[in-house]
This record gives sequence, C-alpha cells and structure tokens, in this order.
Amino acid sequence: MSVQACVCAAPKRLAQQAGVADSCAIIVAGGSGTRFGNPLGKQFVGLCGLPLVAWSLIAFDRAPSVAQLVLVIEDGREEEVRERVLSRVSLATPVVLAKAGETRQESVFSGLRAMDERLALVAVHDGARPLIDAQTIEGCISCVRDDASLAGAICALPSIDTLKIVEDGVIRATPDRRSYWCAQTPQVFRMRQLVAAHRAAQLDAFGGTDDASLVERCNGRVACVPSPRANIKVTVPEDLLVVRALLETRLMREGCGIDLLDDATGTTTAED
Repeated sequence: MSVQACVCAAPKRLAQQAGVADSCAIIVAGGSGTRFGNPLGKQFVGLCGLPLVAWSLIAFDRAPSVAQLVLVIEDGREEEVRERVLSRVSLATPVVLAKAGETRQESVFSGLRAMDERLALVAVHDGARPLIDAQTIEGCISCVRDDASLAGAICALPSIDTLKIVEDGVIRATPDRRSYWCAQTPQVFRMRQLVAAHRAAQLDAFGGTDDASLVERCNGRVACVPSPRANIKVTVPEDLLVVRALLETRLMREGCGIDLLDDATGTTTAED
C-alpha cells in the first residue's frame, strides 16, 4: 500500500481555539537546489503526489492562528508556482507570493514587506521542512502570544550528539551538550520586532544564520519550543527518502486529502 495526494488536496483545519487569527506564515522556498542536485529547486520535487513545498502550505493552512500565507519564491516563477503548487491544494488561507532575494535573510525580509502589517505575529518557515504539523505551529505561536516578555520562540531540539570544538582538525574541547539545542523552523516573532531586527542587520551589514540570531543581537528574548524529531529539513536526496517514509506513515494514519493506492491491484480509495 502506498499513498499519493488527491487531485486537489484539501487539508482539514484544526478546531479554532480561544483567540483570533493574528499570525502570518512566511514560507521561504526560493532556493536554487544546488546542494540537492535538482536544477528546478528541491521545493518542486515530488513528495507523496505533491510538490515538496505544498506540504508546508497545508500544515500552516491547518493552523487556526494563521491568517495569511506568504510564499517566497524565485523571481519569474510565479505562474509556475500557481500551476504546479497552488492549483494542487485547496487552501482556506489567502496566499501572497513574494520575490526571493540573493540570501535567505533577504528573502525573509521580502516576505515581511509582502505581509499584512495588521498581523501581530509572524512565523518564518523553511519550505524544505515538509513534515511540520499544525499542532507544533500552534504551540510555537502560543508561546510568543502568551508571554509578553518574549520577542519570539523557535522550534528546536536538545542536542543528543556529543559535541566537539575543533580547530585545524584537532579537538580542543568537549562542551556540555545539555546547553545546546538544534534550531529548526518555524521561528515565530512579534512582527514589529522582527522587522526592526532585519533593518538593524541591513544597516550593520550583518548576516545571521537564522532569524532568531537577528532578534537576539537586538536584545530580544527568544524561547525554544521542543519540536518533533520528524521536522527534518530536506537538503540532500537521501533526506527525501526518510521524509517520504515518515509522511506516508502519517498520511495512512490520519489522512489529509489523500488517496490510498493499492500497489497490487492499482485500485484507489479516497480518504480525507
């Protein structure tokens, strides 16, 4: 038994909790796919019947706190994205397309300029993390919304590997891994603080490794929210094999506007 998306996947939105839809999701999908080895970009690679980036759109569309989706893509590929991605999913949340910059940091700022300024919070997500789920998104958003002292919160995992500080190929120290977390996305921030952090970085010609690093250097307090280990980033082709297996298991368990295809008979059973 294998799974594939229906002709137009229609994700079910989580039940609305107390509060309002006050967040924008910026999904960054403007990479060239150089490390992945696909000239079209890994965001368009097929994954269980849909382009890889479509699964991130589905997850954020299911999150009731999200009122707007901003998809950051390579310039000149708007029609391709509408035809190959947006036409394949039935989304309740409005989608805006924004032009990617030369760096990820520039791409996020482009997304910030395209978002609805009336929204208080913004979640930045790598389009190459297709296994993010709505519950995790809501948990990260709620962490920021419920704590006025926070500028943001990021999905992250405590390190389980032994870490080494290495210079010229020689180990210099073995730090206590209990203090180290592996950063993921989404990363959620108060919109105005993230915009200010990006502008400050531009003025100082500072390039951060993620959005949290920009907010941190402006003295913003950022929390870590534990996220599932399945929230893998697809960087090389081998990653896609793992992600596909995990996603197929999820789809067979819960459905998400998919078809279950019997490999032996070729018959298809619709599920939602």
